[in-house]
Amino acid sequence: MPELSSEDRRMSIPGLEHWLETAQGRYVRAWESASMDNAIADVFGFNALQLGLPQCDFLHASRIPLRQKAAEAGTADVLCELAALPFASNSTDLVILPHVLEFSPDAHQILREVERILIPEGHLIILGFNPVSLWGLRNRFDRSGSFPWHGNYLSLTRLKDWLKLLGFEVDRGNSGCHVPPCDQDAWLRRWHFMERAGGRWWGLPGGVYLLHAIKRVHAMRLITPQWRKNAVGSKALRPIAQKETHGH
Repeated sequence: MPELSSEDRRMSIPGLEHWLETAQGRYVRAWESASMDNAIADVFGFNALQLGLPQCDFLHASRIPLRQKAAEAGTADVLCELAALPFASNSTDLVILPHVLEFSPDAHQILREVERILIPEGHLIILGFNPVSLWGLRNRFDRSGSFPWHGNYLSLTRLKDWLKLLGFEVDRGNSGCHVPPCDQDAWLRRWHFMERAGGRWWGLPGGVYLLHAIKRVHAMRLITPQWRKNAVGSKALRPIAQKETHGH
């Protein structure tokens, strides 16, 4: 792998740009792009935000009119710390987190910020590498320190627990890239038959997952005064006696 210049290192995670152009990178991007297009097809609103990975446009198929990318470095619409987003609370309809959490030391704080800026019933879509997969197995034993094997992969169980604590409800999810994490196109094509059956035959989820969650806000119940209902006495219900009129 070629050594990155200091300028490249400031722009993104070291090794990311190179990996995106490798056989592995292209394979993962193809699955993620198709899956994301399908996931956001029915998400509507006014503001959509992609946090991180500005080299890839995961919002291109969105019907939301205002689409922005925010990142800590690189070419983005907004440059900012992802753990302290410069966006108003309850202002965003859709947030996409592509491979941000497993490469950030502030993963939980980033999720808190996402929850803050999302509107009630807003959508969050997360792309991540799955530790319970062939790709996760390589992540566990690869000591090269190269991207993406140095990341802290988050299991779906752990991620769902975090989201639940923040008031999210997982809507749906799926996984892909069931092939072994080969370095060459020829081997990826040779193992591509594993994608057709997915985890049903091999017993392992895919190396990459997409998780779609919705921010739930429980409706407030208006507490009204408990008006005392006075019991009506039996006398009050007794009909008024009619006086007889005697003729003269």
